[in-house]
Amino acid sequence: MRSASRNETSASWRIRLPLVRWAARLAGQWLDRLRYYEHAFMLAVAVVVGLLCGVGAIALHKLIHVFQLLFWGAPMDAAAALWSQPEWRLALMPILGGLAVGPIVRFFAPEAGGHGVPEVIRAVAERNGLMRKRLVIVKSVASALTISSGGSAGREGPIIQIGAAIASSVGQALRMPPRQLRILAGCGAAAGIAATFNAPIAGTIFAVEVILGEFGILQFSPIVIAAVVATVVARGAWGNEPVFHAPAYELAGGNELLMYAALGVFCGFISVWFKRLMIRMENEFDGWRRLPGLWKPAVGGLLTAGIGVWLPTIYGDGYGTVNAALVDALPWYLLALLLALKMAATSFTLCSGGSGGVFAPSLFIGAMAGGLVGHFTHWLPGVPNGSPGSYALVGMGGLVAGAMHAPITAMIMIFELTGTYTIILPLMTVCILSTLISSRLHRESIYTWRLIRQGVDLFRGRSLDVFQRRPVRDAMRADPPRVAPETPAARVLEQLLTGAHDCVYVTQPDGRFVGAIHLADLKQVMLKRDALRHGVLALDLAREQMPVCTPEDDIRSAMSQFGATGLSELPVVDAPDTRRLVGALRHRDVVAVYNQEIIKRDTADVLAQQVQDLTAGEPVPLVEGFSILEWRPPPSFWKKTLRDAALPERFGVNVVLIKERASDDTQARLVPRIPRSDYIIAPRDALILCGRDDDLKRLPRR
Repeated sequence: MRSASRNETSASWRIRLPLVRWAARLAGQWLDRLRYYEHAFMLAVAVVVGLLCGVGAIALHKLIHVFQLLFWGAPMDAAAALWSQPEWRLALMPILGGLAVGPIVRFFAPEAGGHGVPEVIRAVAERNGLMRKRLVIVKSVASALTISSGGSAGREGPIIQIGAAIASSVGQALRMPPRQLRILAGCGAAAGIAATFNAPIAGTIFAVEVILGEFGILQFSPIVIAAVVATVVARGAWGNEPVFHAPAYELAGGNELLMYAALGVFCGFISVWFKRLMIRMENEFDGWRRLPGLWKPAVGGLLTAGIGVWLPTIYGDGYGTVNAALVDALPWYLLALLLALKMAATSFTLCSGGSGGVFAPSLFIGAMAGGLVGHFTHWLPGVPNGSPGSYALVGMGGLVAGAMHAPITAMIMIFELTGTYTIILPLMTVCILSTLISSRLHRESIYTWRLIRQGVDLFRGRSLDVFQRRPVRDAMRADPPRVAPETPAARVLEQLLTGAHDCVYVTQPDGRFVGAIHLADLKQVMLKRDALRHGVLALDLAREQMPVCTPEDDIRSAMSQFGATGLSELPVVDAPDTRRLVGALRHRDVVAVYNQEIIKRDTADVLAQQVQDLTAGEPVPLVEGFSILEWRPPPSFWKKTLRDAALPERFGVNVVLIKERASDDTQARLVPRIPRSDYIIAPRDALILCGRDDDLKRLPRR
C-alpha cells in the first residue's frame, strides 16, 4: 500500500512539476517585459511592498500584544493596567526584557538595536538601500520584547526599519538596480508609518523628507502607492479610527497665537535637551568597556525600572497618558514630572541597546510640554484662555518637528493622527519655530547625530554625492584672466567686459594669488570716469580675503563656498601655503559637471539592469563585429587599478560597467559601479566589456 501511494505521489509530482516550471517561466517573461516600463514596474512592486508592510505592521502589533500578556498578564494600552501591577513586577519586567533583547541583537543583527531609523537612512545613503533579510524577524522580536516589557519606546521606529527591510528583500529578490532599491527602501518606510499610524500622507512625506532626503516624481509615486496600500491593509484590521482623541478646538483670538509661538520656542529647547540627553547617555553606555554589550539593555531596563516602580506611566509608548493630556485630565505638576522622566526613561531604554522607536516618546514629551504651557496661560492676565488639551495637541507636533527636523511630516502627522484640521494655524507656527530653534542650537536631528558620530556621509548614494566624488580639477578652467597689481582699473574693466569670466585675478609675477576683482566690484568705479583714467589700480580693487580651493578638493566643498559667499567664481591655487594660481572654478561649470554625472549614473543603472542576466564568458552581439561580454579577471589582474590593467591599450576593449559583489550579503547581490581609472579590481568583481569580437577573444581567462 505504501509503495502504491508513493508511486501515485511520484506520478502526481511528475505531472505538476512541468506545470510549475511553465508558470514560473511565464511569470519571469512577464516580469522581464514589465521591466522595460520602469515607472509601471516600480508601481507594481510598490503595491507588493505595501501589502507586505501592512501585514508586517499588524503582525508586530499582535506580537507586542502577546508579549504583554506574558510579561504583565494584561495589555498595557491603559495606564490603569500598569498602576494595578505589584511593585516587584514593575521592577523586574524591564530587566527581563533587556536580558532577552541583548543576546538577540548581539548575535543575530546588531543594527536591530536602538530606534532603527538611522540604520535605514544609512542603508539608503551608503549601501543603496541594501538591508539584510533577517532584520525583519530580529527587529520584530527585539522591539516587541523591549516595548512589551516596559521599555520606554514606540513601535513606529521598528516598523519603519522592518518595512524598509521587507522592501529591500523584495528588491533583492527581483534583482533591482541600486537607484530603484533606494526608492523601494523609502516605500517600505512610508508603508510602515502609514500602516501603524493610519496616516498615508504623513508616511509619504516622512519617507521623502527624512529617509530619501530628495524629491522626484519617480520616487514620489511608488512611495504614495505603497503607503496607500499599507493603510488599506491596516484599516482592515484596526478600522479607520484616529490614534488620538483630539479635543474640540477654536482659536480664542489673535493674541493666542503669541502663546503658541512661545510654545514653539519651548518645544525647540525641549527637543534640543532631548537630543543632547540621548547623546550623553549613549556616550555613557559606550564608555562602559568592561560591561559586555549583550548585558547593557538589561542595565537600561534596570534604570528605567527605577523610574517606573513609582511612576509606571512612563512604560511603553504611553498613548493612554497622551490621550489623558489631550482631554485635560492631568495636573500641571504631573505634566512637568512626566516631561522630564519620559526623556530620561527613553534615553535609558534606547541608548543601552534596547530596540524601539523614538517617535512615540517624542509625541508623549510634546504633549506634556504643550499641556504645561496650556496650564501656564490660565495664570496670565489678559491672555485668551485656550484649552490645555489643545496646547498638548500642538505640542506633539512641535516636539516631533524639533527633534526630527521634519516640520512638514510633523504637521501632516498631527492632522492624520487626530482627524482634525482646525488647528492648522497654531500647529504651523509651533512646528516651524521649534524646527528653527532646534536646528540652530543643534545642527543634527535625533536621527542623524548617531550617523555623524560614526562618520557616515548622509549624501552618499544621493544626488549631491556626485560632487564629493569629483575633484575640482575636473571642472576648473586652467586659463583664468590675470592682471598685475599695478594694472590700471580701465584695463581691468576692458578685460572683464570682453572675457568669458566674471572676475579677473590679481597675481604677482611668480604667479602667487593676491586677490580677485569681480565685475560687481567695478560698479562704483564705473560711475567715476576719472578713476578709470588714472589713480585706481588693480590692487586697490582686489578682494584679498576670499576663499580659495585646490585642484584636489572635492567639488562639494567648493559648492559650500559658493553658497556661503554668493560668488559665481572661485580661484584655484596649487596649495594653501604657496597660493600660486592654477585655475578658476565657475559655478556654471560645476552645474554642468553635476548634470553629466547624474546622466552617467542613471545610464549605469539602466545598463546594469540590462546586463544583470549576462552569462559569464558568453558575448552578446551589439552590432556586426562588436559584442558585450561579462569577464571575470584572472588573478594577475586582482588588486590592480583599471588604469594599471590598461585593457584598452593591451586588448582594445573598454570597461563600460563593473559588477561588484556586496561583501555583506550572503547571496552576493551584484552592485553596479561606474568605471573609474582608480578603481581597484577585486577577486569577486566582474567587468562588463565592449569591443570587437576578435579583441574579446584575446582576453585571458581564469
